[in-house]
Amino acid sequence: MKKAIYPGSFDPLTFGHLDIIERSSKIVDELVIGVLNNSAKNSLFSLDERVSMIKEMTKDLPNVTVGSFDGLLVDYMREIGATIIIRGLRAVTDFEYELQIAQSNHVQDPSIETIFLTTNLQYSYLSSTIVKEFASYKGDISKFVPAQFIDRIYEKYEKR
Repeated sequence: MKKAIYPGSFDPLTFGHLDIIERSSKIVDELVIGVLNNSAKNSLFSLDERVSMIKEMTKDLPNVTVGSFDGLLVDYMREIGATIIIRGLRAVTDFEYELQIAQSNHVQDPSIETIFLTTNLQYSYLSSTIVKEFASYKGDISKFVPAQFIDRIYEKYEKR
């Protein structure tokens, strides 16, 4: 059984993330969305909120589950029994960084493989950072994130 993890902060979840989730769920038997709890980052959404948002959007994908972790990805993978990492690539600059991480993970655990999926062209510009930048200035984010998250994102900036 091929069990993979798609790790990230998903702060917030974008259409680009969803595209990678849907496509990778068709490649593996089981896909775990691993939401990183990075206490060093000042996240817009709490860990529980991010997990909940992803569960809401993936509820119709039967082989997709959502979990959270802190610390090393390779340690979490051992804990859940995953051997494949899914990563999305938007540009060549993503590849250089992701290749280093993939090689480091493979050194830590030779049974781990990384699969890179190139992003759908319509999302090649998109990142959570872009969403937050537009939202912080009350810009239109309807082409970036699912409709049910738009108000939640704007509310976060109103409270700041």
